[in-house]
Amino acid sequence: MEKLKILEFPDKKLRRISEPITVFDQSLKTLSANMLKTMYEEKGVGLAAPQINKGIRLFLIDTSPFLEYEKSETEALKMVFINPVITSETGDDWEFNEGCLSIPDIREDICRKSLITIEYLDEKFEKHIQKYEGVIARVILHEYDHLNGVLFTDKLSPLR
Repeated sequence: MEKLKILEFPDKKLRRISEPITVFDQSLKTLSANMLKTMYEEKGVGLAAPQINKGIRLFLIDTSPFLEYEKSETEALKMVFINPVITSETGDDWEFNEGCLSIPDIREDICRKSLITIEYLDEKFEKHIQKYEGVIARVILHEYDHLNGVLFTDKLSPLR
């Protein structure tokens, strides 16, 4: 496995809208393994393909680091999401301090919904529809935004 280079703001490639994946082949399996290695080495909890200069609809997460810090979290999720579509965002608005591997050394409180429903394909290219809440939903929303060229700093109040 190899560590990949993470694009950093203000690189314009971070603003691209990603394209759907039509086949999850060995090259994408290798890419996702390399993305996971990169995410862990950079101490992240999620990484989207656009962050490593790939314009495809793929991201992965591992929320286990939050189990140590977030007392409300009772489970972690480690997963690869292919061609995800968020079909609903509901629940309460809540602020949480976010950071991003593409915007190092900046953390800000960001307001997001607490409950999401997402459709996605897994690594076997099988379709799933799932509901997530809390920190897991937040990490998914953050990575999903990358697929649409959105950075967490875009969600800051204009006063910030």
